[in-house]
Amino acid sequence: MRRSAQILAKRTLAHTRSSARVPPSKPPAFLPYTTTATAMGASDGQETNGSSLNGSDSKRSLSCVPWSSSITIDNINPKVLECEYAVRGEIVTHAERLQHKLLHNPASVPFDELIYCNIGNPQSLGQQPITFFREVAALCDYPGLLDKDETHGIFSSDSIARAESIISGIPGRATGAYSHSKGVKALRVTIAEGIQQRDSYPADPDDIFLTDGASPGVHMMMQLTLRNRKDGIMCPIPQYPLYSASIALHDGTLVPYYLDESKGWGLDMSELKSRLEAATASGINVRALVVINPGNPTGQVLSQENQQNIVQFCKDEGLILLADEVYQENIYVDNKKFTSFKKVARSMGYTEKDICLVSFHSISKGYYGECGRRGGYMEVTGFDSDVKDQIYKVASVNLCSNLSGQIMMSLIMNPPKVGDESYELYTSERDAILSSLGRRAKMLAEALNKLEGVTCNEAEGAMYLFPRIELPEGAIKSAKAAGMVPDTFYCRRLLDATGIVVVPGSGFGQVPGTWHFRITILPPEEKMPTIISKLTTFHERFLQEFQA
Repeated sequence: MRRSAQILAKRTLAHTRSSARVPPSKPPAFLPYTTTATAMGASDGQETNGSSLNGSDSKRSLSCVPWSSSITIDNINPKVLECEYAVRGEIVTHAERLQHKLLHNPASVPFDELIYCNIGNPQSLGQQPITFFREVAALCDYPGLLDKDETHGIFSSDSIARAESIISGIPGRATGAYSHSKGVKALRVTIAEGIQQRDSYPADPDDIFLTDGASPGVHMMMQLTLRNRKDGIMCPIPQYPLYSASIALHDGTLVPYYLDESKGWGLDMSELKSRLEAATASGINVRALVVINPGNPTGQVLSQENQQNIVQFCKDEGLILLADEVYQENIYVDNKKFTSFKKVARSMGYTEKDICLVSFHSISKGYYGECGRRGGYMEVTGFDSDVKDQIYKVASVNLCSNLSGQIMMSLIMNPPKVGDESYELYTSERDAILSSLGRRAKMLAEALNKLEGVTCNEAEGAMYLFPRIELPEGAIKSAKAAGMVPDTFYCRRLLDATGIVVVPGSGFGQVPGTWHFRITILPPEEKMPTIISKLTTFHERFLQEFQA
């Protein structure tokens, strides 16, 4: 995590590039040694006892060259070394070690379970899947069920009809075969219709690329856009580390713009302009702007006025707008609602000829949380046809995204409607999940704000809270002595004491001198009081220890 913070700082324009990575110390070289043919493997004409077949008892002395791997930490791609992903970083690695202890020696740890609040993985924390989605998925995976009479007594009529429609739209009715590299055309048509219904503006199936979650789409756009380190991508700080990692892997430069914590993680347009000007003055060619709405890790929902300002900024500056909209279903406040950037741009009168816009969506979040199925899409608008051909070529290298994820994405964009047999159950399951998430977000934010030295903005959307913690000087000194970033030190101590796994704010980026952590709101609602109690007790004891 310390290197993560250093690397993020290194690759932003606010800091100068640091010196090259110091290679780890090498173990002593192996000394040459003598062995028999047996040790090396007997060759033709030799006996396995080391004597030759002609009766000689002389032994063959061999000087062996020390073995060394052809690839080491010192000669791998340096971009891989610079890439960091804190959501599954060192805190989670330590949690895995504790999990092993808990399994094999429960008395060695002071808790009876690990609570993984480090990642937006809803079903791993008990969120139940939506019945309709799973019924259709099951029937598509085993279409032979569609021909059985008993299926109608187990599955709803609309799930059977939907599965039949989906299977009929897949060439050869083969869900185990490769699809078109953009995804099954019939599924892209369904998704385009869902986008059009959401936005009230047309969507073209040929603009849609189905992906294994939103992340591969982000990587494809970084690969398309970044030519060298003189090319930059503007990203919010704090940011989801997929972006900093992807920019590092593709050898570009992250150009940060800071969200304003004092204003509910708001986006100030003067901040965007000043950061762009500084980047340009430093010789960086800024090519795109990333916006995460609702925010991750910060949980804010942008106002439409703010979105309009962002669209205008990208239009005026000739920037590609990369809109991460995977949390669009996760809104918990009455005075905010999700509006896609495409809808905002079209409502301002801008067409594909005016602005390049890429929207990302995923089946991993929302009220469905089908993370492991790896489904998503990106809608690519405003690009020349020859550029789209190049995106298609890159997609083709991976052959296609998985069919299970493609199918699930089409279901999410076209759920049951009024009059369908599944509609009542679907809406009750959806509303129950979202309502509970809203209550959990409020409960946890209120508890965090009661802790000494902790302030936390409410989660208007997404699945996380990002509280700021004022750490005592003693804790900062102890963290330094332990070779840790202070917020990593806090999160490590929290994990060791309670089994609660959170992510240090330094893994997302933060204003220098401030410390945060990200915690999900995903644990079951009935467990929240226990989690809050454990967190409160730990925090009080932590302050007592380091304020002394």
